[in-house]
Amino acid sequence: MSETIQTLLQEERAFPPSPEFIAQANMADASIYDEATKDPVAFWERWAHELDWFQPWTKTLEWRLPDAKWFIGGKLNACYNCVDRQAAGPRADKVAIIGEGEPGDVRTWTFRELKDEVSRIANGLKELGVRKGDRVCIYMPMIPELAMAMLACARIGAAHSVVFGGFSAESLYDRINDAKANIVITSDGGWRRGHVVPLKAMVDEALDLGCPTIEKVLVHTRVGPAGVAATPAYHEGAWDEGRDVRWDDLIPRQSTDCPCEPMDSEDLLFILYTSGSTGKPKGIVHTTGGYLTGTYATFQWIFDIKEDDIHFCTADCGWVTGHSYIVYGPLANGATVLVYEGAPDTPDKDRFWQIIDRHKATILYTAPTAIRAFMKWGDQYPARCDMSSLRLLGSVGEPINPEAWMWYQKHIGRDRCPIVDTWWQTETGAIMISPLPGITATKPGSATRPFPGIQARIFNDEGRDLSTPHYQLIAQGKKPAPIGGYLVVTHPWPSMMRGIFGDHDRYVKTYWSRFSEAYFTGDGAKVDTDGYFWLLGRVDDIMLVAGHNISTMEVESALVDHPAVAEAAVIGKTHDLKGQAIAAFVIIRGGHTYDDHLIEELKAHVAKKIGAIARPDDIIIAAELPKTRSGKIMRRLLRDVAEGRALGDTTTLADPSVVATLKDKYEALES
Repeated sequence: MSETIQTLLQEERAFPPSPEFIAQANMADASIYDEATKDPVAFWERWAHELDWFQPWTKTLEWRLPDAKWFIGGKLNACYNCVDRQAAGPRADKVAIIGEGEPGDVRTWTFRELKDEVSRIANGLKELGVRKGDRVCIYMPMIPELAMAMLACARIGAAHSVVFGGFSAESLYDRINDAKANIVITSDGGWRRGHVVPLKAMVDEALDLGCPTIEKVLVHTRVGPAGVAATPAYHEGAWDEGRDVRWDDLIPRQSTDCPCEPMDSEDLLFILYTSGSTGKPKGIVHTTGGYLTGTYATFQWIFDIKEDDIHFCTADCGWVTGHSYIVYGPLANGATVLVYEGAPDTPDKDRFWQIIDRHKATILYTAPTAIRAFMKWGDQYPARCDMSSLRLLGSVGEPINPEAWMWYQKHIGRDRCPIVDTWWQTETGAIMISPLPGITATKPGSATRPFPGIQARIFNDEGRDLSTPHYQLIAQGKKPAPIGGYLVVTHPWPSMMRGIFGDHDRYVKTYWSRFSEAYFTGDGAKVDTDGYFWLLGRVDDIMLVAGHNISTMEVESALVDHPAVAEAAVIGKTHDLKGQAIAAFVIIRGGHTYDDHLIEELKAHVAKKIGAIARPDDIIIAAELPKTRSGKIMRRLLRDVAEGRALGDTTTLADPSVVATLKDKYEALES
């Protein structure tokens, strides 16, 4: 982008933390920002000292761009820090995990019980031949045993590669082979919207495609006749006696004595696959010491964790949010986590609110996609549940539009819960930009400030740092105009990825070639007059309209600001005169009817909110938007639809037929 991104949508509302919240906050001293900026290495070293190490490190950081090593020579174990040290102290009988299945079954484990169960699983894996340095693929529903399997791998020094249970057999096959996994841990099935997802059958299909490194498949029973939430109608399918091993035959008979393997700080903890521009998934590599330090620190301060908190993160452990803020960050802090298996609308659209009511959850961490769905469903669903236990809300996964933020605050937080809007990536391992709820005055739609010790900057197309002079003006008491550009990070941080598994050249090319001395996030961002960051989406979601760079996210926010719109996705389509024209796909809220008049009204609304330059050329009303199984809108496919191209690969779509429907609508509009 040859010029600064246009930052046209302005948000003036601000919400400072209440005096009551400040009084009890884990961190309420804003001087920590300056302190961490002056010496980020010392800042992170202090956090690392709060973990339990078998052997201290000899050097805190070795930085040879683009490769970082943290806490060199130190030895520790992630499972020990999450489980053993809690079970050995005053938290031994504190509940560690509350698991609620979609059918309604509820199970709990204290830290003492969790240590015993994880040890049994770890010994079972050893019996199957898993050793330090091996890779274990985990393909399970979102049940507590998934988290336990991750911890068991960490306990014995095997790297886990969790594959989201909604991915296809072919996607599973790709990830197993890329990681060269020895073992697959799966379940016979899992529950989703009242139906069984046949996970074991998907594993069989993947292995039939050819996975030569797999030696054993460990099968947990979830929905079969012996399962906790069983269905007699479910049939497991094929069984390979030489390869398949039943969890119930192996794990219960194992000893609870399983010492944790001392791991070097830079030893591999896990591989997690994320999408790549080439279509081939990238195996993001995270190591033990730095990753655990980053997740431990960010969870403690950003979520203001207290001993009696119950943390409800609605993510799946198939994504990095589940790794960092269901398993490693919370449990390393000795927190109680609430794990839910199923869909938010089963048996009714108040399932999340019923869970909060039933278990008295105090923290909710969910995604803007979900929040917008809740808005669409209606205010009556949260209104009929008691959510007075909540004291903090979080947002993760994509930029949240201001009106969704306000709805979240009013209808879920009841105007008393701070919202921590967090920006980070699979690659960063831990949250990078977020309010600290005892310090930061929040603004709807802004992730606010980088976490202390994180040096985020805005670069222009030539690699010039726009944010440093911007902050200098703010420090002088001035109010500089907002700036926009590429979001980069200019100093290493402990939880940063260590590479792409088996492909260092791709790692360098993807993240370190755009700018010579900075990590390129791939996101656009702006910094406002107060120094707050506003994420504008992926750089390829920045539209160049008649010479103006306009963020898709800002146009989407303007559309959702209209009372008739529940959700919107905006893309730039090729235009002979403008270069790109704006096309919007919108979902209308219940109770509103749509016609040509409404479409013209929406176009005018965007023009009023942002400016005439942002007025959409086309608005298409849709029943649903094409999304990945993690809930992200597939804008690449929307561009294909808008420009009449082939739809491309739809294997990761939650409902591929949605794209065909949209394509038909668009072609009818064009005819």
